[in-house]
Amino acid sequence: MTDSATRPDTSDMQAVHKVFRSSLASAPQFVGSAAGDDERRALIANYYANLLSFLEVHHDGEEALVFPLLAARAGDHGAEVAQAADQHKAVLGLLESARRNVATWELDGDAHAPDAVRSLQELDAALCCHLDQEEAEIVPLAAEHMTVEEWAMLPGHAMGNFAGDKVWLIMGLIRENFTPAQRDMMLAKMPPPARQMWENMGEASYTDLIARVRQTT
Repeated sequence: MTDSATRPDTSDMQAVHKVFRSSLASAPQFVGSAAGDDERRALIANYYANLLSFLEVHHDGEEALVFPLLAARAGDHGAEVAQAADQHKAVLGLLESARRNVATWELDGDAHAPDAVRSLQELDAALCCHLDQEEAEIVPLAAEHMTVEEWAMLPGHAMGNFAGDKVWLIMGLIRENFTPAQRDMMLAKMPPPARQMWENMGEASYTDLIARVRQTT
């Protein structure tokens, strides 16, 4: 157990989880809005490609930086940590299926929209069960057994290993769910090049893109 003065504020994890919950729940609406519109189909497919890349790197970060520490330090809760790791494996298969189906929909058109929606919904169902369990059991363990410095490594790992083409999209989605204080803290802890990118073009690009994504009528 870490000293209370050095325990991290893990409430930022719920904000990240809200990105996945909201975006995947919107799949029928977003994908359906692109029927007959090649440009919009490309827009929505790219949105989900970036989201899925973020989910993948988010889970990678937990597996590298969180689960091993909790397994070592929270011995009485090893079963919960192992269960969360097993859920990651199940989610990974659904993530890859969603990635393939979204890519096929983008390339080959409307006939493949039902497969894209179905696979995103299947991922949503499995992921939400995992996120519920993680928020109830794993995140409190992290608050109790990890240090501020250890928890703070997660955002850097995610951004440093993100394989999508719009990191500013992910930053904007997360910031939407942050409190003003969390947004200020996020900026304060960013490396200078990342902060300059966000302030010079990222925020404006995000505002424009997300407005177009969400304009479904």
